[in-house]
Amino acid sequence: MLTKNNGYQNRIETVMIENLVSEDHLLRKINKYINFSFIYDLVEDKYCLDNGRPSIDPVVLFKMMFIGYLYGIRSERRLMEEIKYNIAYRWFLGYGITDEIPHHSTISQNRRRRFTGTDIFEKIFSNIVKQAIDNNLVLGKILYTDSTHLKANANKNKYEEKYIKVEVKEYVDDLENAINEDRINHGKKPLKKKKHEPEIKRIKSSITDPDSGFMHRDRKPKGFFYLEHRTVDAENNIITGVNVTPGNINDATPYLQILDEQIEKYGFEVKFVGLDAGYFTAPICKGLNDRNIQGAIGYRLGPHKKGKFTKNRFQYVDEWDVIMCPNLYPMHYKTTTRQGYREYISDKNNCSECPYKEKCLYDGNETRTIRLHVWEKYKDKVKRFTMYDQLGKRIYKRRKETVERSFADAKQLHGLRYARFRGIEKVKEQCLMTAAVQNMKKIAMILSSLSFNSFLNDYSHKILSYAYFIFKKDKPLKFFNGLSAT
Repeated sequence: MLTKNNGYQNRIETVMIENLVSEDHLLRKINKYINFSFIYDLVEDKYCLDNGRPSIDPVVLFKMMFIGYLYGIRSERRLMEEIKYNIAYRWFLGYGITDEIPHHSTISQNRRRRFTGTDIFEKIFSNIVKQAIDNNLVLGKILYTDSTHLKANANKNKYEEKYIKVEVKEYVDDLENAINEDRINHGKKPLKKKKHEPEIKRIKSSITDPDSGFMHRDRKPKGFFYLEHRTVDAENNIITGVNVTPGNINDATPYLQILDEQIEKYGFEVKFVGLDAGYFTAPICKGLNDRNIQGAIGYRLGPHKKGKFTKNRFQYVDEWDVIMCPNLYPMHYKTTTRQGYREYISDKNNCSECPYKEKCLYDGNETRTIRLHVWEKYKDKVKRFTMYDQLGKRIYKRRKETVERSFADAKQLHGLRYARFRGIEKVKEQCLMTAAVQNMKKIAMILSSLSFNSFLNDYSHKILSYAYFIFKKDKPLKFFNGLSAT
């Protein structure tokens, strides 16, 4: 039967906005399980308490930003339009149906005038993490770290070439001591102390956003990007660390500092870390060993010529301090370089008669040289754990289910594929706020699920008690026991 809607839009209705938002709405869960009152303490010194025009409630202001990041609304003008017409957004912010929504410039002006140059966004993110810790959703035993690139808000063709100073690595002194110790143990003179000065490097610098870095990695897009280095906890995939660097920074460079900051901030007792092959370096493996942390790190072959034996075909024998070649001839120690590598060289007579000569020697060479880092034993320890230990295999396998999935959600659902702003501080704000809303969503969903399961358990016990007093027989009781177990 054809039905026509003859209702009028100008009729007066008495409704409660509370009844217009479904009970299972995500914003209801976030509002129930996340405490936002800490924001007042964070911004108290940014407002005048007894002078000036009345401000928008700081919690409401940040809740507006949370909505934008939570639902991937990039434009603040669009965000205010969505809030104006979305009942759930109004309910979350405490606005009635007819209340006037602030102008879209409210957010940008507060960010520019009140919060620029502060650590307010980092403190908000840290407080959300601590709320997860308080609810026993973060254990800090197994941490996964990786990086992803954000396309900078800059044209890749508008740049100028600059010369910059690359600071000396923190582990240089330890490496020098290890090199000299290794040379002395092999009967060679220690190297003279070298004065380390910052390296001068030529880079492409964006004219539009100088803080970004030009990235040209294999299987990655070329252009100006930022890198977000993210750490997640293995227990419930809660994000515990967010750091932003230009796109031309190697993933491994800031890693140990990132790890130390989280241990110090949250008091984690980290036992294992999961990382991809980009972090499989000697300094990181040694750094983890010094911190009594076991790494499960991916491994890939280094540069090699196709058809030639790779380094993996040569086996180091610690008792004899030699390397055995594929034909079981020993390769003896030659020297330890200033770069930290022990060189082992084969015997020319053995190589000339070896049946594997064509697959082993490079063109024009009569011998083969294999280089091992002075910290190679730490890399071997990580490699054995990752490739052969069952626990190591499980930890590394979960990496794609934790930090990689976190990045996928951030890009697909929360707009982290592109940088909204220019400048590393503003891009860091975007990354921190995105991670914060991801944590809010995760905390709210888990706690609501636990609350529902608790309700079911209590309800099943009431049914059991009711059945016992009514029937007082075995059959109904067994039935309800089965129901309770499921």
